[in-house]
This record gives sequence, C-alpha cells and structure tokens, in this order.
Amino acid sequence: MLSKAFIPYGAYWSTPFCRWQGSLAEQHSVELAALVAGDFLAARKLDPRSFDAVLLGLTVPQRHGFYGAPWLAGMLGAPDATGATISQACATSARVIASAAAEIELGQHECVLAVACDRTSNGPHIYYPSGSAPGGRGASEDWVWDAFSHDPFARNAMIETAERVAREGGFTKEQQDEMSLLRYGQYEQALAGDRAFQRRYMFPVALRRGKKVVATVDADEGVHPTTAEGLAKLRPVQEGGSVTFGTQTHPADGNAGLVVCSAQRAAELSRDRAVRVRLRSYAQARVENGMMPKAVAPAARAALARAGIGIRDCRAVKTHNPFAVNDLLFCREMELAAEVLNRYGSPLVYGHPQGPTGIRLVVELVEELAQAGGGWGLMSGCAAGDTAMALVVEVG
Repeated sequence: MLSKAFIPYGAYWSTPFCRWQGSLAEQHSVELAALVAGDFLAARKLDPRSFDAVLLGLTVPQRHGFYGAPWLAGMLGAPDATGATISQACATSARVIASAAAEIELGQHECVLAVACDRTSNGPHIYYPSGSAPGGRGASEDWVWDAFSHDPFARNAMIETAERVAREGGFTKEQQDEMSLLRYGQYEQALAGDRAFQRRYMFPVALRRGKKVVATVDADEGVHPTTAEGLAKLRPVQEGGSVTFGTQTHPADGNAGLVVCSAQRAAELSRDRAVRVRLRSYAQARVENGMMPKAVAPAARAALARAGIGIRDCRAVKTHNPFAVNDLLFCREMELAAEVLNRYGSPLVYGHPQGPTGIRLVVELVEELAQAGGGWGLMSGCAAGDTAMALVVEVG
C-alpha cells in the first residue's frame, strides 16, 4: 500500500478530447501539452520551477519526441527538472502516475509533474530500412492504424479482442447497445448545468499562430448523439460479429496532467486544503493472449488487494472502456450494477487519445469522490493485447 504520495486537490487538468482529424489534428502533441501545462500553471499561480521531476507519457511518436520529458519541462518553464518518457499503450497514464507515486514513496522526489499527451490524428508513417532485403527495400508501418489493426503476438486486431470476449461471455449486440446508451446518458450528466462537472477539471486549449490565439477548444469534440433506435440500426463492423461503431470508442487527440507530491507539498498546492487526495495502490494484470477486455477485472482486484479494501468499499469506479464489452464483463466479474461505473461518462463516449486517457479518468474519479464527500475510488482499464492496469485513490 502507498502512504506518502498525494495529489493536491485541483492541481490537475484535462483538455477536451477532440475527434480524429478534428481541431487538434495539426498540433504537435508534446508542444501542445507544454503550452497547455504552462497556461494551467499560470492560471493556478503554480511555479513550474517548484517541480523537481517531470514525467511524460506518450504512445504516438512526434517530431523531436526523442528528447521527451526534459524537452517538455524546458518548454513549460522548468529547465532544471528532468525525468522519463513512458509508454505502455493505453495504460500509459496509469504507469506515469504509478511511477510518480513510487518516486515520492521512495523519497527520490518531493513534487512531480506528470503529463500525458497523444495525437492519434495524422499518425507517423515509419520506414525501417533493411540492407539485406531484396533490392535493399525495408518494411514500413502506419504507427497508429497498424497498432489498432495488428497485435504481433496475438495476431489479431483490437476489435477482435472484444469479439472474442463477447463470444466467450455470451454478450449480445443488444446488451452492448444498452451499455453504450447508458454510458452516453451518464456523459450527459457531466454536461448538465453548462458542463458544471467538466468545468471542475477541464482546461481549454488555446490554439496559437505565433503568439496570437486564433481559436479556443473548450469542450469535447466528436461525441455522437446516441439513441436506442440509432444503435439498433448499426450493423457489426465484422461479418458475423456483434461490435458496432456505436459500441466502441473513437480515436482522439488531447492531453492531461496532474501533480504527485508529498503530504506537505499537497497541502501547499491544493485548491482546497479540506480535501486530501492520496494515491493508495496500483497493479497490473495479464490474461490469455488477445483477450484484452478480460484483463481489467484482475488488475482491479490486485490493486484493491494491495490497498487492503474490496470493491464494495469504493464509492466511485471509473473504467477505460474502448468497447462496451469491457464494462459488461467487468460488471459481471466484479458483481456491480452497470450504473455504478462511470457516473459522468467514460472513453467509450468521449474518445480515446491513448496516453492521457487514464489521467482524465483519475481526475474525474477524484472530482466525483470530492463531490460525494470523499471515500475510496478505483480506476481500471485495459492496455492493448491482453493486459490492464488499475489505481486506487482515497479522497478524505
């Protein structure tokens, strides 16, 4: 169990998530993350030089990305801070937070800024030279599209992991439709009162041309209005399958970040000292080859066990659910009603930019718990192929 790692209440943000080839499609994800982080820190009157380490989560290569976290730190005004650049597919955020917590727990650092960003739009086309191939011709890869379409170990596409679990679990298209409709309705609750819940953590993106702000993105882009009738009309993506475009997420662009620090620094940096947010545990799990949605529940159980609690002790639960099947299986395995999860939405609805998705979920989890008066919270989500990762937080 972790005991020394805290998140100052309010010392976090997520940008809106924008649909594939949308408003953020031409933005360099690391440079944009530095701009947003700098704007956020300035708005909160937090000195970038107060961080003794910066961690960067990134899954889609960007130009100059080799320089990673130190480059990000320099751009946002913390030139003396350094740290690792981390990639663990869709668990990248969870790993970044876990790594920051471990640094605090071991006394290596006192205040770490954890940032994750990705741009799935306009993904790089990579060429791998091979002098020994016929004619010296090498291999090529479309980084984003090929990652979605081919797991080199399981030899299947991500959608096939959902289809395999749906067949094994006996989950029908109708059940998946019902789950998607529920998640859309929950997301609409986050939009109530002029997006009152989202405004607790969502930070707008100022798009610049030089130093001039030419546009602002202040809300999620690409969320599709969802109805039972509309879902019923959609055909499965694969012949003979059950997963439709309405029961899976969509690629997106965005970034998110949070501060992980000691108890003393958390008290100093918190927006409200009456709210204390402590990271309590993290864990990961791996299941049968190419059965990604099955890994979420065992990762959650491991994290809960390390925290010394059970799922019934959690007042809020968030899941990274690229497919409705994920939540159907998770609810069955954890014996939870579907309504208990993701009360203010989830990636199934608002999109999945991979790297920052988990940080947004943790931030939403913290705000949901704070709104409810505190308690334990769980975030668990899959991480491509056949793996998953989970985190437990306590808000007091």
